[in-house]
This record gives sequence, C-alpha cells and structure tokens, in this order.
Amino acid sequence: MSGLGRWSLGSGVGLLVVAVLCAVLNLIPVAVITGILALIALVMAGNDAIYNWLDRAGPRRREARARREDEGRQGR
Repeated sequence: MSGLGRWSLGSGVGLLVVAVLCAVLNLIPVAVITGILALIALVMAGNDAIYNWLDRAGPRRREARARREDEGRQGR
C-alpha cells in the first residue's frame, strides 16, 4: 500500500470514530458529514490496496503463463 493509501486508511478510521461519537452525542449533521468523508477515505485506501495487489500479481501471472508455454513446447 502506498503512502497515500496508508494516510487515507488512517484518516478514514479516525473520521469513522468521530462520526460514531457524534452520532452517540446526537450531533447528527456532523456525524453524517464525517461519515461521508470517512467512507470516501476508506474507499480511496481500498482502491489503492487493490491497485497495488493487482500490480504485484501481474508479473506472477505472466511468469506462470510463460512457464506453461515452455513446458508445452518441451513436451512435444
């Protein structure tokens, strides 16, 4: 996960805690606004994590495909 992803995850969790506390204290408008901001930050962090995971999985898939092709050529 990149620096932006970590930052988004940390701020998203923090904002989510603030939103829950505001909801408990009956500060509903503040809870809604911070909850929306928390969800946006968490979605950004999740998107970054998935992007990095797919970026790391790409070379492994290409290597496995090349290995299968080499085994197929040697078997003929």
